[in-house]
Amino acid sequence: MAAASGPHPGGERPETAAPQDLVRLLQDFTLEANHYVDAAGGRNDMHRTDLNALAVIMRHSAAGRVVTPGILRNELRLSSPATTALVDRLHASGHVVRERVGTDRRQIQLVMTPKAYRDGSAMFMPLAVRMGQAMGAYSADELDVVRRFMSDMIEATIAARTETAENGN
Repeated sequence: MAAASGPHPGGERPETAAPQDLVRLLQDFTLEANHYVDAAGGRNDMHRTDLNALAVIMRHSAAGRVVTPGILRNELRLSSPATTALVDRLHASGHVVRERVGTDRRQIQLVMTPKAYRDGSAMFMPLAVRMGQAMGAYSADELDVVRRFMSDMIEATIAARTETAENGN
């Protein structure tokens, strides 16, 4: 495969670089998804970080794992004070409750409330419906390819982030 010309130094793109049209589409999707989250959260007086936290809690809970403030801090890359403020907001809004767990009951577990599930459904159902309609135009085999592609893009992004963090870039 020949290297494509583009905005890479020297006018040539390395053969291993991603096709720019796909990268741009992924960037556009990410930007539009962020805009949707901002709009949905803003209508419900919720910060993007609040919605991301609920997604983390939901993912871990669905896998049967205890969710602690420390998990939120690590996954959302927040400071301890920012994590405390986040949990306080989610608790005050009725979206999470704090439960003590463990034999000494010192560990705090965060549990989503039925209100969080209702609010989340109301906020994201319009997006789910539109995405479902768009996906309806694709065969099961095509969706399997897209599923594999998106999983690979997530893994590639995680690897690039880890590499960048390790190299101090």
